[in-house]
This record gives sequence, C-alpha cells and structure tokens, in this order.
Amino acid sequence: MTAVQGKRTRVDVVYDDLRGSILSGRLLPGRRLKFTELSSEHSASMSVLREALTRLTAEGLVTNEPNLGYAVTDLSPTHLEELTEARLELEGLVFGRAIACGDLTWESNVVAAHHILEGTPFLSSTDPQRVTDAWALAHAEFHRALLAGCPNSRLTTMACRLRDEAELYRLWSRPLGSEKDRDLLAEHRLLVDRALARDVDGGMTALRAHIAHTTELLTTGFLAQNAPVAPVADSPMTGLPGADSPMADLPGADLPGAEDTGFEG
Repeated sequence: MTAVQGKRTRVDVVYDDLRGSILSGRLLPGRRLKFTELSSEHSASMSVLREALTRLTAEGLVTNEPNLGYAVTDLSPTHLEELTEARLELEGLVFGRAIACGDLTWESNVVAAHHILEGTPFLSSTDPQRVTDAWALAHAEFHRALLAGCPNSRLTTMACRLRDEAELYRLWSRPLGSEKDRDLLAEHRLLVDRALARDVDGGMTALRAHIAHTTELLTTGFLAQNAPVAPVADSPMTGLPGADSPMADLPGADLPGAEDTGFEG
C-alpha cells in the first residue's frame, strides 16, 4: 500500500501508533504482539498490521520468529554490545560526512535542535525515575539533526534506525540525574561545537565517546541487576519478577545496585 499525493495510508497510521507505543514504553520489551489484540486496539486488518509490523521489524524494534510470531525486541547485554559496535562505526561515519558536507541550513538546524534540547525539562515531575517525553523527543531530534547533513541518505537512514533501537535501552533505564561523573549537557555542547568548527575528526571522536560512555553505564546496570542475591534463611523471596516476566531483564528495576546507573546516548 502506498501513499497518494502525500496522504498517509492506514498502514502509516498503525505503524506510527505501534512505533510510538514501543518507544514510549507502553509496549514492553519482549511483549508478544498478537494480531487479534492489535486488530481490536487499532481497528486494523491483518494485512495492514502485517505490513506495519514488517516495517518495525526492519527497524529492529520488533522481532519475528517462526512459530512464535511478532514481539517487541527484547533487551540483552549481548544485543547492546553488537548494537553499540554498529553505532560507533556507522554514526561516527555519518556525522563525519555531515560535518564535511553540511550546509548553512544544516548548521542552523543543529543549533536550533540543541537549543530546544537544553530548554526542555529533563526529569518527569510525576516520575523522577524517567525523563520526560518532551526531552526524549528533543534528544532524538538533536541527534537526527547532527546526522542530517550527510549527503548519503541511505547511510543516514541506517544510522537513525540504529539509534531508534538504542532508544529502547534508554527508555528502560534510570535517567542520568544521579550520575556524578558525567556532564551530559557538556557532551551535547561539544558535539555542536565540533560540528560548527567543521572538525571532522574531533566530531567523530566526541560522538563515539558519547555513545560508548552510554553503553558502559547501561552494561553496568545490567550486571548490577543480574548479580546473584543470597536469599534469607527460612524466608523465601517473593514479589520479584520471574525469569519469564518481561520486567525481569529490564534495566532500572528496583534491585540492589541498580540505582546508580543510567542511559542517555
């Protein structure tokens, strides 16, 4: 199904709705996406849902396994390591080309996106364990603006898709409000400074350091959460997520050692 004269199709609408639910955390990592439920929730046919889910699978936000069907991509340290390796190579390359080839409009868009990011409230007033939806959107738009100057649209699209996959990890981790050894604002300003200075090598180095630091923090969170906890004698633990629970593998859960980790790459 294709759009005509710029109009959005039913597939476009359902795709956007599902994508928004995944990136906002309304659909948890590992959650099975059943056609009957989705059809009822979105008033969509099987063919529409299948095409929308196929798009999301191509972006890495959804998986499709034989005999199991579709599910929101689960989180794991191994997947994060592979994702980070790909981001370090591809995003660094795309940002370097953007710095080398971006025009004045690109510079203006980078500055504007950074200004919006810095002026947007970071932590939610109702849930200080999460960043605000507005900040998450501004953060994503800022990173997209950095890459948008690359003249190769295919490379840019692939880099942005990798960032979207990484967004799942950011959503299910604590924000960096408690981080004492990281200045996130300074990291973002450095990326802008390197872009405006047309410092290709410096910009690529700064972005890769930004991504790598984020992964280091999140990996620490995974290790802290999955560390074995000795049960109290004659008092079995209750109420903890089971191994099959979608919350069992999510960073930022209320477990010992998880309170000092965060992710905002």
